[in-house]
Amino acid sequence: MPMPRFEFKITTTDGLKLCGQNWKPRGKVKAVVCLVHGLGEHCGRYDPVARAFTEKGFAVLAFDLRGHGRSDGPRGHAPSYAALMNDISQLIETGKQRFPSLPVFLYGQSLGGNLVLYYVLRRCPDLTGVIASSPLFRPAFKPPAWKMGILRSMADFRPGLTLSSGLEQMALSRDIKVVQAYQNDPLTHDRISARLAVDILRNGQWNLDHAKEFPLPLLLMHGDADRITSAQASQEFAAQAEDHCTLKIWKGLYHELHNEPEQNEVLTHTLDWMKAVIH
Repeated sequence: MPMPRFEFKITTTDGLKLCGQNWKPRGKVKAVVCLVHGLGEHCGRYDPVARAFTEKGFAVLAFDLRGHGRSDGPRGHAPSYAALMNDISQLIETGKQRFPSLPVFLYGQSLGGNLVLYYVLRRCPDLTGVIASSPLFRPAFKPPAWKMGILRSMADFRPGLTLSSGLEQMALSRDIKVVQAYQNDPLTHDRISARLAVDILRNGQWNLDHAKEFPLPLLLMHGDADRITSAQASQEFAAQAEDHCTLKIWKGLYHELHNEPEQNEVLTHTLDWMKAVIH
């Protein structure tokens, strides 16, 4: 029987409506996981993750980022990282209001990994720990120079201009059913604005430059066969973060670790890490 799932909405500081979902365990709640998804997708794709977590007593809250899924905003655009940080603050606050006095973890996948690491480094929130899965510090490939030139020149003059993200969908997972579901999902998109693209790359590097300052327990995971985000960059971050960071490199796995054939191993490893941090 599926765990209870409830929908909620957040009104952002600049007036947008963000659509969220809350998966709740049937029994005692041990902790709360606030989840931030990746570029071009939406939180509904994390139902398998939430199901695995709730079965072990972890409540999960997630929302569709602005410009994604069912949330408001131009597709693939955010006016600033500050706006995204404010959105994450509201997600965390919603989790704390719904489950007061419980440990809170912040979980980010891909772009979400970039965002949650930046959030913690910039805002030093009161959290129990952080999970960053395949974080986007920098792409696994070098973006074409012509595209970067356009993005940089337009980021200030036409920040909302969107281009294709160039996502290699076949590199999401070795499970073809996952790729097909992504391709057929009406809530996914391939758009990214000039402003968001420049901010992602700039702040991904900023995260790397400030890794030594990371203040919380961190589980950092990456597949060494990821063709979308750089596993090498994750290793660089972990080397600087040192004792705060537990690095797990998954041999042969693609970008969406939670959607790989080894997903049970990945999610069990994540749950074991969270339980160890709590105790």
